[in-house]
Formats: sequence, structure tokens, C-alpha cells
Amino acid sequence: QLQLVEYGGGLVQPGGSLRLSCAASGFTLDNYAIGWFRQAPGKEREGLSCISSSGGSSGGSTNYADSVKGRFTLSRDNAKNTVYLQMNSLKPDDTAVYYCAVDVTFLECTTVEVNYDYWGQGTQVTVSS
Repeated sequence: QLQLVEYGGGLVQPGGSLRLSCAASGFTLDNYAIGWFRQAPGKEREGLSCISSSGGSSGGSTNYADSVKGRFTLSRDNAKNTVYLQMNSLKPDDTAVYYCAVDVTFLECTTVEVNYDYWGQGTQVTVSS
């Protein structure tokens, strides 16, 4: 059964860093496009970053939303079947529940929510002093 589990969230002070993990079971992450999203209270879910399958035309490229470009880095460890979202220079506005998701249709990724088929349960990130 295809499953995604996020972990690594928590409370961090402004300017701090966190690394979120998204571990997959039941499928090989590198065969699909993987995205990271977040949802803050009272707001719509926002696409943050994604990584394409290394089998796609881009060879596993990553994309970032403007809101996190330069601060967040997405990477994949195929041996651990896990993707990571390294988050630096965190701001209070980054407070949200963070989700990873898999697109089982396309190899090239987007940060468009409707393209994604399976989602993890989310992990809370709180940025506060």
C-alpha cells in the first residue's frame, strides 16, 4: 500500500532551521514527482517545492515557489526512499502544517495541488519566539 509519512516538524525561533522528512513505503519515490505543500490556519494549501522523477526529461529537477526560494531546499535520498525539505531563515509566516504528496501520473513535477494523488498526514511547523 502506498504511504507517505512526514516528520521533523516542531517549534523553532525566527531565523532558525528545520529539516522535514517524507518517508515513502509501498512505492519507489524516485519513480514519481514529489511535492511539498503547507497550509496555515484560515488559508488555502500552498505549493512550496517539488522534485521530478530522475526518469523524467529534467532528470530530477526541483522547483520552488517564490515564497521559499533561496530559503528552502528539497532533496531526495533514494537509498532511504525519503525526500527532505531543508528550511532555513524561518519566519513566523512559515507557521503551518506541512505535507508531502506524490503525483503518480507525471514524471515532471509541479506545485499544483490538484496534480497530486496521495498525501501524508502532515507535520506541524511553528515559528515563534
